[in-house]
Amino acid sequence: MDKSLKYAVFGAGSWATAIVKMLCENQDQVGWYMRSVYTKEHLIKEKHNPSYLSSVEFNTNQLMLSNDINEIANFGDVLIFVIPSAFMHSELEKLTVDISKKTIVSAVKGIMPESGLLVGEHFHDIYNIPFENIAVIAGPCHAEEVALERLSYLTISCADPVKAQKIANDLSSHYIKTKISDDIIGTEYAVMLKNIYAIAAGIAHGLGYGDNFQSVLMSNAIREMKRFIKKMHKMKRNINNSAYLGDLLVTGYSVFSRNRMFGNMIGKGYTVKSAQMEMNMIAEGYYATKSAHELNKKNKKKTRLPIINAVYAILYEGKDPKSTFKKLTEQLD
Repeated sequence: MDKSLKYAVFGAGSWATAIVKMLCENQDQVGWYMRSVYTKEHLIKEKHNPSYLSSVEFNTNQLMLSNDINEIANFGDVLIFVIPSAFMHSELEKLTVDISKKTIVSAVKGIMPESGLLVGEHFHDIYNIPFENIAVIAGPCHAEEVALERLSYLTISCADPVKAQKIANDLSSHYIKTKISDDIIGTEYAVMLKNIYAIAAGIAHGLGYGDNFQSVLMSNAIREMKRFIKKMHKMKRNINNSAYLGDLLVTGYSVFSRNRMFGNMIGKGYTVKSAQMEMNMIAEGYYATKSAHELNKKNKKKTRLPIINAVYAILYEGKDPKSTFKKLTEQLD
C-alpha cells in the first residue's frame, strides 16, 4: 500500500474522536466528517469536540473538517466509518462520490438494522467494495482510555494482510498497540455481540447480582459468542484472543461501557425509552440484540443463545428483568 495514504473518519462521537486522535499521532492531515455544524465550528474555535472526549485537544491544522460527507469521502483513500449503525443508512444515502476503489474500515459496533448485514457486507453488496479492501477495527479499547493515553490494544482484521498491517501501523503509537487478523467476519460479529452481553452484565448489576454471577455470565457469554460466530462463519479462530474475549470483558465490566450503563438502568427499573432518553450516547447493543435474535431465527437449526434471548425478551417483548434473569440463571453453567 502507498505510504502516503490519506485517512478520513466519519462520525463525531467518542470512538470517532478517539480514532482521529490516534491517526493524528502519525498523519499530517486527517479528514473528519460530522453532521453537526456546531460541532465543527466549536472544534475549529476551541480545539476540542464539545460533546465527546472534550479533554482531547487537537491541532486543527492537522484536520480537514467538513459537514459534507462527499468532500471527506473524496479526500480520503482509507475511509473509517464510526457512525452508529442506526444512522449509517441515512448518512450513506448522501454519498454521490464513487468509493468503489477506496479502502473501507468499519469501526461501527453493530450491524445494519435495515438489512441485517454486517457493515462490511453492506459496503460489498451496495458499493461494490472488494472484500480485500474492507477492514474492521476491534478492541479491547475504550475511547475514554485513549483520551487519557492509557495503554490500549486494537486488532485490525482484513483479508489482505498488507492493508491490515498498514492500517495497524498508522494507528499505532506509544499508547496504542496493534495486531492484525484475517477473520474480518468473525471480529465484526464479535464487536456486535459483546455489546449485547454488556447489556446483560448491566441488567444483572442493576438487579443486584454480584461478582460471582457476573463471572459465570461472562464465561457463558464467550461460549455463546463462539457458537453464534461459528454458525455464521466457520473458520479456525481462537475465541480467547483479545479481539473476542478481551473486547467482551472490557465492555462487560468497564465503568466506561455505555452498553453496561444502559443495561444497569434497565435492571434498576427504567423503561427502554427512559433509559435511552437519559443517556447522551447510543447503546449499540440495543439494536444489535434485535439483529442477532432475527439472524438466529432465520437459521434452520437455531443456535442456543440463552443470554441474547433473555436480553431480547426484556428489551423488545417487555418481559420483567427480574423474572427473566431468574430463568436465565437456570440455563447457565
